[in-house]
Amino acid sequence: HVQLVESGGGSVQAGGSLRASCGASEYAESINCMGWYRQSPGKEREGVAAIYLGGGVPYYTDSVKGRFTISKDNARNVLYLQMNSLKPEDAAMYYCAAGPGCNVRAVLYWGQGTQVTVS
Repeated sequence: HVQLVESGGGSVQAGGSLRASCGASEYAESINCMGWYRQSPGKEREGVAAIYLGGGVPYYTDSVKGRFTISKDNARNVLYLQMNSLKPEDAAMYYCAAGPGCNVRAVLYWGQGTQVTVS
């Protein structure tokens, strides 16, 4: 069973940066894509960024394009989300996800989340 563990959230002022990390206990054959979702109180969970493990162009939701960068270290089984120029509306619980495809219906595994606060 694949376990995903996030870290790196925190509290920053607007304009600041954070890097979230997601460690995977293993890469299963069922995992072709990993990504980040976020959810704030009263809002639906939304996809932020995703990347296929085999390469290709990463996906970003429009609101983070040019500010966030998703990357992966396959050798270390780690997924990253570099968040720059953070805005108050970026504040949310950020979740790591993995599955056969890069959409929410394809997610098989979720992390426990890491909180990002922007003031």
